[in-house]
Amino acid sequence: MKKTVTICFANNKGGSGKSTTCCNVGYELSKMGYRVLLIDGDMQMNLSLSLFGEDVVLESAQSGNNIYTAVTQQTAIDDYITPTGYENLDMVLSSSLMSNIEFQLFSKWQRELILKNCLKNVKAGGKYDFILMDAPPTLGGWVMNMLCASDYLIIPVEASPWGLFGLANMFEFFGTVKQINPDLSLLGVAITKVDTRKNYFKQTVDALQNTDDVHLFTNYIRTDSSIEWAQDASLPVAVYKPSARSAKEYKALTEEVVSLVNR
Repeated sequence: MKKTVTICFANNKGGSGKSTTCCNVGYELSKMGYRVLLIDGDMQMNLSLSLFGEDVVLESAQSGNNIYTAVTQQTAIDDYITPTGYENLDMVLSSSLMSNIEFQLFSKWQRELILKNCLKNVKAGGKYDFILMDAPPTLGGWVMNMLCASDYLIIPVEASPWGLFGLANMFEFFGTVKQINPDLSLLGVAITKVDTRKNYFKQTVDALQNTDDVHLFTNYIRTDSSIEWAQDASLPVAVYKPSARSAKEYKALTEEVVSLVNR
């Protein structure tokens, strides 16, 4: 790849599968030989806990070796990167202090560009092919910051009665950010937590297929208990159970992501 591609996984609705999708797509990219940096931008720290035990995550939060410190001190992200133990896969962990990030950003000059500036060195160095960021389920200054630092947005959507709730606000917010970052593109919407036996899935697909200028990923992620067990073990699902249906689905979704980025 010619440059580092930055993708933000965002949805203002919680429970959409953002962290799980970001983690497993990142892992599958690393298996494909791409060098990947994950950034956990959510105070809930779910992405951090997807690959590290609770003790490591809490130690990182207390030591200041996390995204909150980098952003509030407006320093290069390079010194806050933690190897995951998987080849080609590193992470900048989160902190519960991220609950305070909106207040911290409010008075900063060019606050929408702080994360972009923090990433300049690591992107210029060409160490990573992909940077994947997990955003919190909000539409505020911090998510705007993350999208201003991104090339692409992926919106995971849960196939449930409330899965599409607020999605119009997400699209509107994306349009607002594009005025600041014209290079930002919506890579697509990924449907998660699918039960094909229920009408919710068909309704979700129909609604998204009828939405103008929105690519719907053809590969979706069905409900699978292996995902929950993998999360409990702080492992990518393909590591926890390589034969799991969801592991194969995340692999296929990742291949689709790569094909869209390289088109």
